[in-house]
Amino acid sequence: MNPDNTASLVHVVQVQNVEKDDWFEAFVDAHLGNFISAISFASNAGYRVLPVTKQDPTQGFDFLTDPQDSEASPLGWHDDGTTKTTDTSGNNVIAYLDSDQSATASQSSEGLIFNYTHNPDLSPKVQVNMDAARTNVFYIINTVHDIAYRYGFTEAGFNFQNTNVKAGGVGGDRVTASVQSSLGTDNANFQTPPEWVLSSDISGQSGHMNMYLWTGSDPNRDGGLANDIVTHEMTHGITGRMTGGGTARCLSITESRGLGEGWSDAMADWMEQTSAPIVDYSVGTWVNGGDYFIRSKPYSTNPRVNPYTYSTVLEAIEVHEIGEVWANMLHNVHAQLVDAFGFSQTARNDPTSTSGSAVFLHLFLDGLALQHCNPDFLAARDAIIQADHNRYSGAHTCVIWKAFARSGMGVNAADFIDDFGIPSGC
Repeated sequence: MNPDNTASLVHVVQVQNVEKDDWFEAFVDAHLGNFISAISFASNAGYRVLPVTKQDPTQGFDFLTDPQDSEASPLGWHDDGTTKTTDTSGNNVIAYLDSDQSATASQSSEGLIFNYTHNPDLSPKVQVNMDAARTNVFYIINTVHDIAYRYGFTEAGFNFQNTNVKAGGVGGDRVTASVQSSLGTDNANFQTPPEWVLSSDISGQSGHMNMYLWTGSDPNRDGGLANDIVTHEMTHGITGRMTGGGTARCLSITESRGLGEGWSDAMADWMEQTSAPIVDYSVGTWVNGGDYFIRSKPYSTNPRVNPYTYSTVLEAIEVHEIGEVWANMLHNVHAQLVDAFGFSQTARNDPTSTSGSAVFLHLFLDGLALQHCNPDFLAARDAIIQADHNRYSGAHTCVIWKAFARSGMGVNAADFIDDFGIPSGC
């Protein structure tokens, strides 16, 4: 299956390299001779991490074996196309301590085993906790890369990879992730440069993530162990690259930057929903010590829990407050799609699912590529609706309109004046 979900007649070739201990099955287009994908027969990488469906350490670590997606990361997570690694670096990301890119976490035992047990009673600065945090950041960024790849954030979609195995985009731009960055506390950020400086460039510019320590508890808490924060920041890279065709210049005004914050919360929300119905979602509870979260309200389909509508933007002071309005709208769109079309436990690695959860993520990413530079709320809504027409012939459009209309973004909404109307055909 190709990245665009079309089928090709292929030659299937097994390649075994005894010297490098590799054995792959490769799929090559029988007509064009293009490489399509590969599957590794080796199964030995393991990571003690917080699965992407969990939010923070209170939900418990698991030991995951070979979580990589061979379609999205055919080189695996520890091969950048030229070098095989045994630390928290590879084709999609390098995760290291503070500003020292050589300070990656090494495998705890041979065979790409990263089995570090986080101790919440000790400082995040002790060795085992630093190793656990670097391993978790490495895992989450790779996992978000692989899931987003399946839904359109590919080489041609200006993603972050050292080596672009398939056609499109520019390589040399894997994410650099600073864990326990000394540049700040109680926050995190992602810097998204254009994929290239000049159109003739053959090597790109890496996105850079800073994860900080949070000081609201004793001992301090490591943002690298808060999956909601890591996913939020990685999504800034996705939205910044896909909006505007890789230029990274098209979420630069206040309203569109606010939308960017909303998309990032919505992606974390989507990752951590595990069944129907979609439940309320709060961001940043653990990093703040567990007493309160870093947004003003949970995201919810219940207006008593979250009453935000389109007109609430007029009350927003800064971009995160704008983002809360958009994220709550997207939470409601996701919830309505799941109510109408079901939830899929396999949507994270199966974009062919017809479930509401898979449909939502397709429209999320498709809309980014369709919208104009520096979109406002209405343009972002319209891009999602257009994406449904493009991909599904409008099969979900009325459900989407009803969800937006509940939040004041009906057909006649304009200038931050709420409208709750839906198209006559709905």
